[in-house]
Amino acid sequence: MQIAYYYLLSCWFLLDAVDGLVENLYCGKLNCYDVLNVSRDATKEEISKNYRQLAKQNHPDRFKTQVDKKAAEIRFRLIATAYETLRDEDQRNDYNFMLDNPELHYQHYWRYYGRRVTPKVDVRIVVAVFITVVSAVQYFVLWTRYNEAIKYLMREPKYRSRALQEATDAGIWSPDKKRGKKSKEEIKEDEDAIVRQILESKMEIRGGYAKPNIRDVLWLKLIFLPLTVYQFIHFQIRWLWRYTIHKMEYTEDDKTYLMRKYLGYSQTQFESVPEKEKEEMYNRELWISQNFKTWKQEKDEKMKTELAQNARYKAYRRWMKKGGGGQITFGPDE
Repeated sequence: MQIAYYYLLSCWFLLDAVDGLVENLYCGKLNCYDVLNVSRDATKEEISKNYRQLAKQNHPDRFKTQVDKKAAEIRFRLIATAYETLRDEDQRNDYNFMLDNPELHYQHYWRYYGRRVTPKVDVRIVVAVFITVVSAVQYFVLWTRYNEAIKYLMREPKYRSRALQEATDAGIWSPDKKRGKKSKEEIKEDEDAIVRQILESKMEIRGGYAKPNIRDVLWLKLIFLPLTVYQFIHFQIRWLWRYTIHKMEYTEDDKTYLMRKYLGYSQTQFESVPEKEKEEMYNRELWISQNFKTWKQEKDEKMKTELAQNARYKAYRRWMKKGGGGQITFGPDE
C-alpha cells in the first residue's frame, strides 16, 4: 500500500509538470510569454514595450474600489515577474529550458533558486576586496605593534642612555648644546626623536613586534609567491650541484650564510656583530660544522666559568636550590 502511494505521488508530480509550468517558479502555472503577450522569439525591445503598456494599464492606482485595486495589484505583480524573468538573458534561457524539458522537475527548482541565492557580484571581485582588506588590517596591526615595541624601548633607561650615547658619538646629539629659547617640552621631543631614530636604525626587533615590511602583507606574498618558490628551488639546486655533487669550495657569501644559519642570526643581526668577533669567526672557519661546534662549546664553557665567579649568580643558585619562588623566606640568605 505504501509503495502504491509513493508511485501515485510521483505520477502526480510528473503530470503536474507536463506542460512545463511549475507552481511557485517564475510565473507559476501561467506562461510568462503569454502574460506579456509576446512570442518566444520576441526581442528585448518588444518585451520592454509590452511590459510598459501592460504595467500602465494594470497599475493599482488607476482603480478606485478595493476589489479592483487588489485584482490589479495581483496582475501588476505577475506582469513585473514575467518581465524580470524574460529581460535577463540567463534567466530567460533557464525559463525556456523549463518549458522544453518539463520532465526535469527537480532540476528546475535547482536552477531557479540557485540563480537567486548565488551572489550577483563576480566572485573574483569579492576575493580581491577581501584580500585587500585583510592586507590593510594586517599592515596596520604590524605597524601598531612595532611602534609599541619602540616606545617601550624608549622608556627603558638602559636602552635610552645607550641610544643617546650612540647619538653623541655620531655627533647628532649633544646634551650640553645650547637650545636657544626651546621649552622643556620641545627639548624632550627633540631627545625622543633622536632616541627613536637610533633605536630604529640599531635595534632589530624580532617576532610579532618586528619592523613591518610591505612584502609581509598578504597581497604581496601572493603576488611574489611564484618568485619565492623559484628562488628557493634555484638555491637548493645550486647548493646541491656545487657543494654536494661537485664538492666545490664555498663562496664568501655562502660561508656567511652557513655561519648565520648555525648562529641562528638574521642578516641584520649578523651585520651588527663587532668586526673583531667576525674576524675570529672567519679565522676559525666556523662555516664548517665541526669547527662551529667546538667554538660554541668553548663559548659555553667560558660563560659557565664567568657565571660561577659571579656573586649575584651564586646567590641566585642558592636561592633556587632552596626552592626558588616557592619557598617561604624572610629575606635573602647571605
